[in-house]
Amino acid sequence: MLVLNLLAPAGFLLAGASAGYAGDVKAGAAKAMMCQACHGLDGLSKAPDSPNIAGQIEPYLVAQLQAFKTGVRKNDAMSAVTPSLSDTDIEDLAAYFSAIEISVGKLPGR
Repeated sequence: MLVLNLLAPAGFLLAGASAGYAGDVKAGAAKAMMCQACHGLDGLSKAPDSPNIAGQIEPYLVAQLQAFKTGVRKNDAMSAVTPSLSDTDIEDLAAYFSAIEISVGKLPGR
């Protein structure tokens, strides 16, 4: 039940997200320099407390960045970074990280 309660806000944010983002992947790549210490330029976590964000869908990334920016979602590192992001910055970063192709190697138990 706890997991459902934690995920409910994210689902609510996604439900209201528009799929029509016009983020610029190239601009997002330049802006991603600020993300590299934790998430890496490749979107693969460099810190144990940071999630992998490569290949996540764009509306999800936009919703999460906006949630951090508005304080709906809290994290010390993200709360320090996101207030300075414009809506365009958020869309560009989401476009960049969502455009990173990921592949699955071997599935466990197969």
